[in-house]
Amino acid sequence: MEIRYQSTRSRGETVTASQAILKGLADDGGLFVPSSIPKLSASLEDISKMDYKETAYEVMKQFLTDFTEEELKNCINRAYDGKFDTEEIAPLVEKDGVYYLELFHGATIAFKDMALSILPHLLTVSAKKNHISNQIVILTATSGDTGKAALAGFADVEGTSIIVFYPKNGVSRIQERQMVTQKGSNTFVVGITGNFDDAQSGVKAMFGNKELAGVMDGKGYQFSSANSINIGRLVPQVVYYVYAYTRLLAKGALKDGEAVNFVVPTGNFGNILAAFYAKNMGVPVGKLICASNENKVLYDFFETGVYDRNREFILTTSPSMDILISSNLERLIYKIAGEDAKVTADMMAALAGSGKYTITAEMKGQMKDFVGGWAGEEKTAAEIKRVYGASGYVMDTHTAVASAVYHEYRERTEDTTKTVIASTASPYKFATSVMAAIDKKYEGMDDFALIDELCRVSGTKIPNAVEELRSAKVLHDTVCETEDMQKTVEKILGLN
Repeated sequence: MEIRYQSTRSRGETVTASQAILKGLADDGGLFVPSSIPKLSASLEDISKMDYKETAYEVMKQFLTDFTEEELKNCINRAYDGKFDTEEIAPLVEKDGVYYLELFHGATIAFKDMALSILPHLLTVSAKKNHISNQIVILTATSGDTGKAALAGFADVEGTSIIVFYPKNGVSRIQERQMVTQKGSNTFVVGITGNFDDAQSGVKAMFGNKELAGVMDGKGYQFSSANSINIGRLVPQVVYYVYAYTRLLAKGALKDGEAVNFVVPTGNFGNILAAFYAKNMGVPVGKLICASNENKVLYDFFETGVYDRNREFILTTSPSMDILISSNLERLIYKIAGEDAKVTADMMAALAGSGKYTITAEMKGQMKDFVGGWAGEEKTAAEIKRVYGASGYVMDTHTAVASAVYHEYRERTEDTTKTVIASTASPYKFATSVMAAIDKKYEGMDDFALIDELCRVSGTKIPNAVEELRSAKVLHDTVCETEDMQKTVEKILGLN
């Protein structure tokens, strides 16, 4: 069955998977969603005997129906190779009575690698399929991890260039250093004086600017996105939830059909939406526990049915979750609104205008799969220390938010369903915060001294992604005001 894609904001013409990947964002500003969420064609028992690449093919072939078997398998094989430091790609580690799904074994030690290792290959195949001769300009906003993962994925990929905007004072020192030292003649990194939401809004505005698109086309360019608004980012993320469930099945930790809970540290809502898609494909999921930090706009939404971004933006030690406009939530809104594009468009217009919208009681009733929770800075640091003390396992700040939320949820509900926590980044990426949480004596130490100490206390090898930063040269030093983002893009591409 062919799966086609339509915008969340209009019932207009549908597009193929490759066209949706190329466009990134629909012409009306909406996000592409599949005409229906397909079911897995293989049984979970059969998938439990497959490795990560084989599982990826089983999942992704259901969504990307205009890719041939050869095209899709080639993309998968090129993505999930020696860039990952473990053959498992996404290992499950049992600690402290819960399973941590480690999604940080790729080239940039964050979960974004899971999708951004394959997106460049999906995109270049999509361009060929649709006879695109323009150079594809990947335009991306990052709250810390997407930027580096996208830069690494697209560096020197023929027919593409990539421009990443990040909040200059809103990412960790390691995150920033990873981006500004990125090699590649087609890579550009720009710090902005605003926050992530400002960067994301600026990028969306450029995607929707028809005049800019015309000028770019005249010069042989067109935009696409590496953010999780691109369906080519979301589909590969569904894979690791299917993989996690079937690994538990394979090791006898679950009976076939037994439900599992997933806990996901959440900012832009893409990662937990992928778990929701996995459930809809046939994975037995009990609860999807959405973990927020102090920017708890999603927690408040699940509690009240009101999405309200009119609040203070708080910089935390889990910066990838410092987001007040969760773009991927639009896909869930569309689903719970009965796939009513007008309702979705009206709510997104309200969000852009007044900064808030309210869903109906009926829509709220459709979200019973989801539970919200949040952990502040003190609770997050305490969780890192607690888990390390109990098991010797060291987690990053984002994973700690999820872990703290889970343990509070379990205590409150007495829900003993087996649970998988998405561990979204290596502790090495946030060594300053992690080590200070373990022991105050580490506060104020040099970044790389802390990394060496983290290696000692955790008994894990320092990842290459961090080791190579010791001597890496800064190659990108551009900073602009938020309102000058388009001018900066025009200058980079030589449009004026």
